[in-house]
Amino acid sequence: MNLAERITIDPEICHGKPSIRGLRYPVETILELLSSGMTIDEILADYQDLEREDILAVLGFAARLSQIKRIEPVLV
Repeated sequence: MNLAERITIDPEICHGKPSIRGLRYPVETILELLSSGMTIDEILADYQDLEREDILAVLGFAARLSQIKRIEPVLV
């Protein structure tokens, strides 16, 4: 699966947060739904313009983010 086809970043949509196919569904929202216990089928029933591949792309995107080797603290 090509994540670039499913996960987009556009400064004009969702304040530039990663979203699904340019729709106004931020990746973080779908991850929150999944982590709350909703199933993929429940999410698809509630958001009919999403596709199963979109949800799988969200999970793939999160997996890639988790592979970051080191996070530097932000100094204020």
